[in-house]
Amino acid sequence: MNRNPGVPSMREVPATARRRTAGAAMAATLAITCVSLAVTACQTAEAPAQASTAGQSPGEVVFPATNRPDVRGVTAAVSAGHPLAAAAGHEVLRRGGNAIDATIAMAGVLAVVRPHMNGVGGDAFMIYYEAESGRVYAMNGSGRAGALATPALFAERELDRMPGNGPLSVSVPGAVAAWVDALDRFGTRQMAELLEPAIGYARDGFPVSTRLASDIAGSSRSLNDHARALYLPGGAPPPVGSLLKNRALATTLERIARDGRDGFYTGFVADRIGAFLEAEGGYLRAPDLAEHTTTWVEPLRGDYEDHTMLVMPPNTQGIAQLQLFEMAKSFDMKELGHNSAGYLHTLIEMKKLAFADRDQWAADPEFSDIPLDRLLDPEYLARRAGMVDAGSAAESRAAGVGTEMAAGGGGSADDSGDTVYLTAVDQWGNAVSWIQSLFAGFGSGLLEPETGIVLHNRGALFNLQAGHPNIIAPGKRPYHTLSPMMALRGDGSFAFTLGTPGGDSQPQSLIQIVNNMVLFGMTPQAAIEAPRFRSYNGLGVAFEDRVGASVLGKLGALGHQVEIVHGWTATFGGAHMILRDRDGTLTAASDPRREAYAIAY
Repeated sequence: MNRNPGVPSMREVPATARRRTAGAAMAATLAITCVSLAVTACQTAEAPAQASTAGQSPGEVVFPATNRPDVRGVTAAVSAGHPLAAAAGHEVLRRGGNAIDATIAMAGVLAVVRPHMNGVGGDAFMIYYEAESGRVYAMNGSGRAGALATPALFAERELDRMPGNGPLSVSVPGAVAAWVDALDRFGTRQMAELLEPAIGYARDGFPVSTRLASDIAGSSRSLNDHARALYLPGGAPPPVGSLLKNRALATTLERIARDGRDGFYTGFVADRIGAFLEAEGGYLRAPDLAEHTTTWVEPLRGDYEDHTMLVMPPNTQGIAQLQLFEMAKSFDMKELGHNSAGYLHTLIEMKKLAFADRDQWAADPEFSDIPLDRLLDPEYLARRAGMVDAGSAAESRAAGVGTEMAAGGGGSADDSGDTVYLTAVDQWGNAVSWIQSLFAGFGSGLLEPETGIVLHNRGALFNLQAGHPNIIAPGKRPYHTLSPMMALRGDGSFAFTLGTPGGDSQPQSLIQIVNNMVLFGMTPQAAIEAPRFRSYNGLGVAFEDRVGASVLGKLGALGHQVEIVHGWTATFGGAHMILRDRDGTLTAASDPRREAYAIAY
C-alpha cells in the first residue's frame, strides 16, 4: 500500500520482496527487528537516523539510538558476518595470534556457516595495515578465466551475454590461495590450527539460523541436485536450530590445513573440480587451478575529510569509491543535511557518474591499459560533479573518459550481494580489511559432491562485447564488485576499516557510512545503522522506510523512482567497521541487517 498517494514514482516493498521481484539469485530476506546477541539488549527497530535536539543544552552532543551497543575495547577487536566466525577470531587474538591469524580463522568459519555467500569456491581481497612499519599492503585474491575461455567459445554456443550461473560462470576460485599467501607473509600461526573451528563446524554441524533458512529458500532456484540434497533436504531448508553438516567440505578443509595451497589447487580437489565442470559443460580444467596465483598490489588512495581512503585497484570497483569521495568535495554535503532530499539526490546522481566510468574501465589491468590518473584526477571529477542537476534525476550517464561501449554483453551486479566482510585489529595495532564471496546466492548453483565445494559465478561479470576492456579471455580476471576499504589519518596512522556485502551497493553504502561519521559525528554503530539507499540502473532507487515520507516524496518529485523497503533487510548490505581512536580505544561495529557480530576486549 502506498502511504503517500499522489507522490510520483513511489512504491512500497515488503522486507522480503525486493529480490523476489527483481528475480535475482540472492536470497529474499526477512526483516530484522531485533537480533538476539549475548552482549546486547534490543531496542526498537524504528530508531531515528539522527538525534533530536529538543531539550538539548548548548554544546551537548546527542547521539542516535542504536539497536546494538558500540562494542569497545583497548586491546583488540573483530567484526564478521556471523557470530561463530567472530568468536573464532576473538579466540585467536586472545591466545596471542595477530590480525591475519584471526582473519584466516574467521574466513574459514564463514566458508562453512554462510555457505550461500562465500567459501573455498569463491574469491577474496584484503587490505592490510602493518603497524610496525606503517605500510599498507593490498592483495588481489580473485581467480582467472580458464585456458579455454575465449569469446569464440560463447559465440559457438550462441551466447551474446555471459550466463548468470551454471558452469560457464565459474572462474578459478582464488580464496584459498589468498588465505595461504596472507598467512605465509604476515601470519604467526599454522593453517591447521586456524582452520580447526571451521573443520569442526563442517564435520559436526552448526545450528541453522532463521536468517540462513530464509536465505537458502530464496536462493534455491539455481541449485543443482547435489546442492539441493544438502541444503534443501526433502525440498525445504533445514529446520531452524537443526545442525547443518557438510562432511565432504570438512575433508576438503582438512586437505587445505595439511597441504596448504596444494590441498586445493592440485591433486584430488583440483582434479574433481576440473572433471566436474567439464562434465557440466564448463571451460575450467584442473591445470587452470594449478596455474592460479595471488597478486600483491598497491592500494588506490584518495584524500577525504582529513583521512586517506584506501581501496583496491581494478579489476575491482574501488575506482568508483574514490570517485565518489572526490566528487563529494564539490558540494557542501554537511550543509545539505543528513539524509535530506538534497543530500540523498546528490549522492545518487554522483553514483551514476562514477558507475559509468566504472562500467567502462573496471577490468584486469594485466590485459588493458586503464587510465587511472585521468579517472581519479580531481579537476576531471570536479567537472563530473558539476554535471549533477540539483533539480532533476538523470536516467543514465555516459563514461567521461574514453569511448563508452554500448550496453550489453556483460553480467550484472545490480542486485547481487552474496558476500561476507570481516575485519580484525590486534594488540600490536595491525589491521585487516577482508572480503570474500561467491557473488550470487550459492554462486553458480553448482556443488561438487566429493569435495562439498559450492563454486562461485564471478565469471558472469565478464563481457562478451568485442573491444571492451572486460571481455573474457584466457587467464584474465573479471570485473569485481568486492571492495574492502581502510582509512588512515593525516599522519599515516590507522583510523578505521570498513566494508560491506552488497554487489553494486558497496560503494554507495560505504560513502553513506563514512559521511555519517566524518561529517555528522555519528559513532561507528550509529553510522552503520542509519537508514540507507541503494541506487539501481536507471532511475530506480530503494530506500529504507526510516528515511521518512516527506524526504521520499521530494525525491520522487525530482524524478527518482522511489521504492520503499520496510524493516531491516540485506538489500542494503551488512557493514562492519573497527575504529581506532587516537588514544588507542577500539570501537567495533556490526550491521543488524544481516548476521554480523562484533567483539572487542
